[in-house]
Amino acid sequence: MAQDIKLIVVDIDGTISGDANQVNDAVKQAIAEAQAKGVKVAIATGRMYRSALRFHEAIGSDMPLISYQGAFIKDPRTNELVGHWPVAIEQALSLLDDLGEFATNENLSIHIYIDDQLYVRQMTEQTAIYADRSKVDVQVVGDLREFLTGNTGQPPTKILALSDRAELITEMLRVLKDKYTPQQLYLTKSVATFFEATNPIANKGTAVKHLAENILGFDRSQVMAIGDNFNDLEMIEYAGIGVVMGNGAEGMKPLADWIAPRVEEDGVAAAIAKFVLNS
Repeated sequence: MAQDIKLIVVDIDGTISGDANQVNDAVKQAIAEAQAKGVKVAIATGRMYRSALRFHEAIGSDMPLISYQGAFIKDPRTNELVGHWPVAIEQALSLLDDLGEFATNENLSIHIYIDDQLYVRQMTEQTAIYADRSKVDVQVVGDLREFLTGNTGQPPTKILALSDRAELITEMLRVLKDKYTPQQLYLTKSVATFFEATNPIANKGTAVKHLAENILGFDRSQVMAIGDNFNDLEMIEYAGIGVVMGNGAEGMKPLADWIAPRVEEDGVAAAIAKFVLNS
């Protein structure tokens, strides 16, 4: 049965984009049909803004683009920065020290993002794969702590740690959530091998609420959010209809109002058909 949905917010990886790293035609078509009915469609992703932009264009969105887990919201039509909530320098430096301890005997790559640019200590295989999939350049700057304190003076939008070992990311998340309060840092996993840290007020739920209520004047009951992993949790909980992909993290599925087919089965198109197009 169709609902009174006026805003659809979709994640990218594992949601509108699968292994092929692009949006399937069936998903584009369903989104276009929703837009033809006057429904707004926006993206909320952990990706860099510049990496997410081609997906924003692929779905023909006319909304601000929510990137970096909600920490960086920019309107591609006007290039206006709608909102930016970076990590405080003090917290960033402390977290870099902690991640450095985990990296001592582990294969761990650490990324920091400033002004929508990616900076790393050294180029690793993990970083090279990430940059290729994201289609972004990487700036190698040596010691990240020295770079933050001496070269920029600017707080990072996000800090990301990548490991081939999913169990290491899980352990890091457990340990560091014990150390930092939710008022200090927002810590999450976007995929099993990505540990992500942003400003405590920056998450997809906060960003979607800001877009829906403050920018568009909609009620949360008029929002449908679709995602697949724990960094989507807050927007899934906020939305009137929260949809989790069939390929999503098992811990997310009990929170869903509906579980869509997998990304490779065009689950987003199925969700739009069910809740927006009444088909």
